[in-house]
Amino acid sequence: MPTMAIVGGTRRTKLDASAPPERRFGVIWRRLNNEYPGAECALKYSNPHEMLFSTILSAQCTDVMVNKVTVKLFEKHRTLQDYASADTAEFQKDIYATGFFRQKTKNIQATARKLLDEFDGQVPNTMEELVTLPGVARKTANIVLGNSFGKVEGIAVDTHVKRLSRKLGLTKNEDPNKIERDLMELVPKSKWFRLSYLLIEHGRAVCIARRPKCEDCVLNDICPSSEV
Repeated sequence: MPTMAIVGGTRRTKLDASAPPERRFGVIWRRLNNEYPGAECALKYSNPHEMLFSTILSAQCTDVMVNKVTVKLFEKHRTLQDYASADTAEFQKDIYATGFFRQKTKNIQATARKLLDEFDGQVPNTMEELVTLPGVARKTANIVLGNSFGKVEGIAVDTHVKRLSRKLGLTKNEDPNKIERDLMELVPKSKWFRLSYLLIEHGRAVCIARRPKCEDCVLNDICPSSEV
């Protein structure tokens, strides 16, 4: 066990940023877990296909904007058939604010049709089946599985998770699939699902891409990228 010291009234480990990730991770986990007790998926949905489509829409877009769009979209489109048969131009207009609206429209409508044709109108609950859907890679599949079905088969690696995992020295890889593999080897499976949301919250609140607030970071003494 790492020794502890009291710094400014806060218990801090004497581990430093040069310690290997397998020694630092436990401290990282405890501090982030204490800092963000309510960390969870911010997307609003009421069934698996809404979860799936919200996650597709969230690519290169904030969850806040996605929720603004889907509050109207989900009212307008109640069933998978509504998505499959929607007028393409109108649907593009409905999701325009999320960006990449043409490709997202194509993926959502194609996915709706595939769910109707090949999955009896149900969102599948396995990684193998989910990644066969248009626009669905492992990140989206992990989010859907964890939130809609309570199944954890991996770690969702979005832009925040990718950036913070590298900054914290938990991986040296750039490819999301390789980052996921590294994290899965380092992190106990019981922590896989929550880890993504802890890193996302920290990335939004403190470790901001363009202006990280290292002076306010609870990890600044064990982060190899710290600027303080």
